[in-house]
Amino acid sequence: MSASSASLREPTAPVLVRPGAATALLDAYRPATDRFLASPGHTLLGRGTAAEIPHDARPLPHRVREVLTARRRGGDPAPVVVGSLPFAPDAPPSLAVPESVRWAPPLREDPLIALPVPFAQDAADWRMRETPTPERFAAAVASAVARMRAGEFDKVVLARTLELTSPRDPDLPLMLRRLARRDPAGYTFAVPSGPGRTLIGASPELLVARRGGRLTANPLAGSAQRSADLAEDVRRAAALLESPKDLHEHAVVVAAVREALTPFSTRLDVPDRPTLVRTAAMWHLSTTVTGELADPDVSALDLACALHPTPAVCGTPTELARAVIGESEPFDRGPYTGMVGWQDADGDGEWVVTIRCAEAEGRSLRLFAGAGIVAGSSPEAETAETGAKFRTFLSAVGASL
Repeated sequence: MSASSASLREPTAPVLVRPGAATALLDAYRPATDRFLASPGHTLLGRGTAAEIPHDARPLPHRVREVLTARRRGGDPAPVVVGSLPFAPDAPPSLAVPESVRWAPPLREDPLIALPVPFAQDAADWRMRETPTPERFAAAVASAVARMRAGEFDKVVLARTLELTSPRDPDLPLMLRRLARRDPAGYTFAVPSGPGRTLIGASPELLVARRGGRLTANPLAGSAQRSADLAEDVRRAAALLESPKDLHEHAVVVAAVREALTPFSTRLDVPDRPTLVRTAAMWHLSTTVTGELADPDVSALDLACALHPTPAVCGTPTELARAVIGESEPFDRGPYTGMVGWQDADGDGEWVVTIRCAEAEGRSLRLFAGAGIVAGSSPEAETAETGAKFRTFLSAVGASL
């Protein structure tokens, strides 16, 4: 994973520098009470809940700003809101100001991140159920492709789920440590997503970050499964860079990001061609967009809400793509393809696209994986892509499809 996708450091709180500081926060994570976020710029652990962001008719950035301002006026010198937002714009967020927040350098700079971690559970412990089945998902893709070729819409992102059930409670801290070690330069997270539920994952995609007057976005769209064979892995990466289907899919997303961020910017730099970023499982086409804010009062969450949902997680046109998703997916996405992140009282922060994730509840884990469908898509290839994306999380629990 390229470190250029976001190199923010928290601007007010002191940053620990001793070796092992980042992995110490990772090892200290406890479900239910804690909120953990790691990025290419820093590692954050929030403990307890000092205040929750209410769910009402007011714009979400306004509600967040109001709570953070009240916390600062009440004596908290550096309040931070941490948590997740769902895919559906009218669903309640899971955002809170922790009682305490600890910061450390990024996990990728901590030498202890290289130490091995055992599997959370034996593969035999898990029972699996796919929704929809691969065959039904491929049929939904074929239907969407036919509608796009008829000119109804340009792109839709379709997803499926994989539910894992165990006879014992899953070890979420151990899963988090395995996810972090698999891609230490990415975005690893574990936050409460509702009563009795935890959102846990390792996303490769920064939605948007703001530090002072500068913004950064890193849309990803267009993917290829990696190979254990080095020569084949390089061939797949090179083919992705030249793939007309994937380049078109990526261009649609970048154009939407440019359109959404231009009104907030005095300058916006958008490269002409994408580059590649990699995770342990996938290659992705990537474009890093940077700019200068026109209004210093615009927060990271203002920008994130203007961007969400990008065509990378929904499609285009947005409302029609949402309708196709509702018709095609036999489940509620919940937090999947929403966003997870943090913001401080000055408006600085970063928000990450919630992919390569699972929602844990009781003894079950519900994994999510999606694929961007365009007119040139193959149902078989898109189904295989979702299977490859499931492997990011399956590797953390010792299971496989």
